Amino acid sequence: MALEACKVLCVVGARPNFIKIAPIIRVLRAPGSGFRATLLHTGQHYDAAMKAPFFEQLDIPEPDKDLEVGSGSHAVQTAQVMMRFEQALDEVGPDLVLVVGDVNSTIACALVAIKKGVPVAHVEAGLRSFDRAMPEEINRVLTDQISELLFTTERAAEVNLRREGIAPERIHFVGNVMIDTLMHNVGRAVPALQVLEAQSLVPDLANTGYGVLTLHRPSNVDDQAVLRPLLATLVELSRQLPVLFPVHPRTRQKIRDTGLDLLLADGRISVLPPLGYLELLGLMREARLVLTDSGGLQEETTALGVPCMTLRENTERPVTIEEGTNLLVGTNPEKIRSAFADVLATGGKVGRVPELWDGRAAERIGRALARWAGVGSASQGVS
Repeated sequence: MALEACKVLCVVGARPNFIKIAPIIRVLRAPGSGFRATLLHTGQHYDAAMKAPFFEQLDIPEPDKDLEVGSGSHAVQTAQVMMRFEQALDEVGPDLVLVVGDVNSTIACALVAIKKGVPVAHVEAGLRSFDRAMPEEINRVLTDQISELLFTTERAAEVNLRREGIAPERIHFVGNVMIDTLMHNVGRAVPALQVLEAQSLVPDLANTGYGVLTLHRPSNVDDQAVLRPLLATLVELSRQLPVLFPVHPRTRQKIRDTGLDLLLADGRISVLPPLGYLELLGLMREARLVLTDSGGLQEETTALGVPCMTLRENTERPVTIEEGTNLLVGTNPEKIRSAFADVLATGGKVGRVPELWDGRAAERIGRALARWAGVGSASQGVS
């Protein structure tokens, strides 16, 4: 297609989306790009603590549209996004809808767009955990099947897509926009000492060492039979290495509902409120170890060279294990203890930064989009 200016409607819905969209919006709104980019926030993460700091710190402009969907079951949330997004789509009249990641907003907006005849571009396509019990896996697979342009972060993603019948000309290996944001901001990260002082924690932790913990996956936090022994193991390990635990609002509620607050108080786990991007980046950069069930943190720790233990039975980001600093340890207490002891004894796994995780993924996306639309000075010579 060829347009004077390509109207792109960019969709975000949750914290990882904010991090991914920041460099893309900068590229699409740059002078001479040939794009008119509209930013829409579905409101899937409705808590101000999960949104405001990221928009401010990452210099993301306030959304042009906010659907204010809020919480709900997967079905309710997806349905609400679809109903509200349809009206926004009609108002904007975009030539392309760009979605990122694998949250409910991703598949909901992609479905509405494709049914209305608007092409979809999916950033972070082709990632697979091969676990259909994960809602995110369903979102990934379906979004990829209906997308016109699929932008991948690692070589294995193209293998997955082609196995699923995606035409190779629709697939573009561009690198990782999460790492674009990390590299753009790592020099601005808030020092760990400053974060600790702001949270009234012992400043010496910045010198003696600490781990960082995040938990939010339903498979870990929704089932008390999983959550209780997992937290008990982490409390035990925190007596060897203090752990900082910025708690997702949903996880905090699950801990309260199951009466596990007292269990946490028995160790050296410091429960923190949700942190801004620059604060969490500062803590991770100086941590001895990160324990997480987050996909994004697996990538960020690999880029930072910080050991990571992923508290899941599978990962859709195998490159962080094959090339990076990530260890997949699941939720078995013995496996967690063993991996933890090894990290403390040896300093953890030494990895390397994967191919094209160089801070320029958004530029490659911009060039691919420009060639597809036939706009802007970047429409020639796309790699």
